[in-house]
Amino acid sequence: MTTRRIAVVSAGLSQPSSTRLLADRLAQAVRDDLMTRGVDAEVTVHELREHAHEITDAMLTGFAPAGLQSVVDDVVAADGLVVVTPIFTASYSGLFKSFFDVLEKDALAGKPVLVAATAGTARHSLALEHALRPMFAYLRAVIVPTAVFAASEDWGGVDGVSGALQARVRRAGAELADLVASRQSSAPADPFALTTSFEDMLAGR
Repeated sequence: MTTRRIAVVSAGLSQPSSTRLLADRLAQAVRDDLMTRGVDAEVTVHELREHAHEITDAMLTGFAPAGLQSVVDDVVAADGLVVVTPIFTASYSGLFKSFFDVLEKDALAGKPVLVAATAGTARHSLALEHALRPMFAYLRAVIVPTAVFAASEDWGGVDGVSGALQARVRRAGAELADLVASRQSSAPADPFALTTSFEDMLAGR
């Protein structure tokens, strides 16, 4: 079975957080849709709150500490990204922006990205369009058409979320899965993998 790597970046500050909850829902939707396409998904979730000091250090020094560097490497190598931020003052959080400021300017070029956000009220939903989407467009990522916003009132109903939020999560997950499934894997080639059969080697071919 084909395998694709999905990196999830969650910028929630509390624990537990609705931001992480939405990130997990989206990751599961992407994984489920990829499975229907015969594609396995390796999903890694990165909580930026665990690397807040390292992100600040990297911005001040220009060098990422080892723990943060492993997150950066995973995000850059992933076949697709799910990124979720809480909305503060009508935009993404400073921690969220700072993490992407640490990346090299071309690190996300051509990479499929699903953008999502959480806030206490639906009045902040347009932040996805006037803040997140322009930022990732500037980074030359390929942003899926459906952005997902979850307000406080969306957490309820069947299975803990409203029907409308469930529908948005499924649609966005399918859009990212479609881009990821059709994309050549970003995984580095195995330098020890055999590219020639033993029969051809014995025959001198």
